[in-house]
Amino acid sequence: MNENKSGSNLENVLRAGHFAFTGECGPPKGANVGHLKEKIAFLKGNVDAVNITDNQTAVVRMSSWAASAISVQEGVEPNFQMVCRDRNRLAMMSDILGVYSLGARNMLCLSGDHQRFGNHPDAKNVYDIDSLQLIALAKKMRDEGKFLNGEAIDVAPKLFIGAACNPFADPFEFRVHRLAKKINAGADFVQTQCIYNMAKFRTFMKMAVDMGLTEKCFVLAGVTPLKSIGMAQYMAKQVPGMDVPAEVIDRLKGVGKGKAAEEGIKFAIEQIEEFKEMEGVAGVHLMAIEWEHKVAQIAEQAKMLPRPVV
Repeated sequence: MNENKSGSNLENVLRAGHFAFTGECGPPKGANVGHLKEKIAFLKGNVDAVNITDNQTAVVRMSSWAASAISVQEGVEPNFQMVCRDRNRLAMMSDILGVYSLGARNMLCLSGDHQRFGNHPDAKNVYDIDSLQLIALAKKMRDEGKFLNGEAIDVAPKLFIGAACNPFADPFEFRVHRLAKKINAGADFVQTQCIYNMAKFRTFMKMAVDMGLTEKCFVLAGVTPLKSIGMAQYMAKQVPGMDVPAEVIDRLKGVGKGKAAEEGIKFAIEQIEEFKEMEGVAGVHLMAIEWEHKVAQIAEQAKMLPRPVV
């Protein structure tokens, strides 16, 4: 794995051999800075970096770069997310320079959910370039100090470059090859979709290890605690590429009314403990969706605290 000396705490934690722990924060559906700071405060000191989502599920929110800048001000390292849906290459390069100048040192490159799923379904998508090309673009700007057209950048954005990976979408056998393409494009780290089917993920990770991918890139396993039986059923039936086994839903049903959330957290903690021992897994990405106040509890019970200082 190439060293790029980005100044990223997440990068330093991973390169030092520590088991990384990242969180996630969705910016508000408005300019409510106070609410954003409240959510960020729950994550401070409990994770190595916080993903700042970019109009997730194609719903309009405060921009990822602005929320990332606020996160920097609050003393929490952001992982700036950028989707290909909303920008052409000019806007992408401009925002990369902008967010770097404001203190962000990590970037996650994503395609983005189609706008028909969001609150402006008639919006025109952009997709000037795809997520693989965005990874390569960020790498070119960082390593070569050049824009996509070959012109020199005066101060290159030294970002730790990330990508997303869904181990469960069909065809399953292709997923590891899709991961390889992102790594070859320049991804330094990868965060997976939230995992519930542990057996299938073990198979995926064995393939990734056997292909030598985990020697080239850090893989962070995605964990989303289930809050309710309804959430589990919705994710199983309505979310494309999600694999929620029946036994997980039955487990939540089996604990009785009002205890599903507690059981969901218990399962998430068990997952984190297993990921610590799983070959090729370098950390966990905890997506506690609108449940940021539970992150400290999960981190403590999963023995992820205190976080390393590197």
